[in-house]
Amino acid sequence: MLDNLIMGFGAALTPANLLWCFVGVLAGTVIGLLPGLGSTTGVAVLLPLTLSFEPLTALIMLAGIYYGAQYGGTITSVLISTPGEAASVVTAIDGYQMARKGRAGAALSIAAIGSFAAAIVSLVLLVAMAPPFAELALGFGPPENLAVMVLGLATIVSFSSAGGRLRGLAMAVLGILLATVGVDAATGLPRYTFGDVDLLSGLPFVQVMIGLFAVGEVLFQIRQGAAAPIRARFKDLMITKAELSRSTGAIARGSVIGYLLGCLPGAGSTLASFLAYGVEKRVSRNRHEFGQGAIEGVAAPESANNAAANANFVPTLALGIPGGATTAVLLGAFMMYGIQPGPLLFEEQPELVWGLLASFFLGNVMLLVLNLPLAPMFAQLLRIPYGYMYPLILVTSFVGAYSIDNNMFSVWVVFVFGLVGYFMKKFDLPMAPLVLGLVVGALFEKALVQTSAMGGGDLTIILTRPIALVVFLLAALLLAGPTLLKLIPRRQKETV
Repeated sequence: MLDNLIMGFGAALTPANLLWCFVGVLAGTVIGLLPGLGSTTGVAVLLPLTLSFEPLTALIMLAGIYYGAQYGGTITSVLISTPGEAASVVTAIDGYQMARKGRAGAALSIAAIGSFAAAIVSLVLLVAMAPPFAELALGFGPPENLAVMVLGLATIVSFSSAGGRLRGLAMAVLGILLATVGVDAATGLPRYTFGDVDLLSGLPFVQVMIGLFAVGEVLFQIRQGAAAPIRARFKDLMITKAELSRSTGAIARGSVIGYLLGCLPGAGSTLASFLAYGVEKRVSRNRHEFGQGAIEGVAAPESANNAAANANFVPTLALGIPGGATTAVLLGAFMMYGIQPGPLLFEEQPELVWGLLASFFLGNVMLLVLNLPLAPMFAQLLRIPYGYMYPLILVTSFVGAYSIDNNMFSVWVVFVFGLVGYFMKKFDLPMAPLVLGLVVGALFEKALVQTSAMGGGDLTIILTRPIALVVFLLAALLLAGPTLLKLIPRRQKETV
């Protein structure tokens, strides 16, 4: 393995590969900044430009766009509550609140540091454990996928305080109901489309997020009255040692969660970031600060996001199964160059595989060097008076939404969910459970239908699947644990 790594770095450390790796991460950061584009669109659009490149050089650049976009989406999430990437949605919850308190620089810095640390951790795991994890992921069928989705839904409780759990569950159910719009997974018939062709593919996730977070926030702030521009001193924009210390555990936990979920085909970075946020809210000593600007609420999801992006290459390279939408496009790039991902790829083309893995490390070093010094400079944008910022945010949101599908339907979705976001903020309804329900809903239904088909309509087939059973038990503990812990002291008092 050490020989393979040395060979990989030897292949990646050529002037041409380093140049195009830098171009990739820079282009990815810019693409992530633009709401509605995202890494999948960026890779697909720039793929034709790489046709004249050597296969390794092309894949290094395209992979750089992939993980560069993850950080780019964080910048707009923190500064203007407009997620540029779906996986950056949860970062906006605490990242934007930190920005409102003059700590945008610290939020962006910890996002860069967390992403880098997660990339290194996931790269080590990727190198050491890719083959066994690929075999484990191959053993994941519909029952196991269903269990993972239920575990994701179980984290909903983590997003709400004890008094707000009912509202959190209500928002989660609403999110799942919104996810049922489109085509029925079991029958293939249109459902809740009302004859509109645009709804056949379901509610567009990115447009919904732009409406809820960006437009909803602007409308709410306008109703509250124009806030004064943030006049934080430059030294206040830098991250402190105390904040770094608080974030260490969050980064470690987020990295592991992101890697584990990223290895599963279809789970993706978005679910990983939500799960990491939910876990961190449970275990953090500063859980009362979550939703109000907790730095752990930025570090955990950003680490999970980046770790999952790297781990997506486990099923892609080892099995030939894309880990997510972007790796599906990258799988097409492999095919274009006559390369067949799968179990034999590590043996037949070791220089390409290990060169690509080594470039992940180099690319993340470039991202850290590029973005860490620029974090306080990005934060200076908050000095612009909000009278100028609000129109800019609205224009960016609507133009970005229109550019995704080039039709007015996307614009109307942003407008409608902007109003929904405004009323949710006005009545203090939690957004995170709604978003998580929308993310998990379609995956949950698909896994449920497939599991039912496997058991001939009998869902007790889950009891015969050890992995699924363990995950379901974990989800049950997450849901029932807080209630059981509260009952124990009461029983002790009654006994006394």
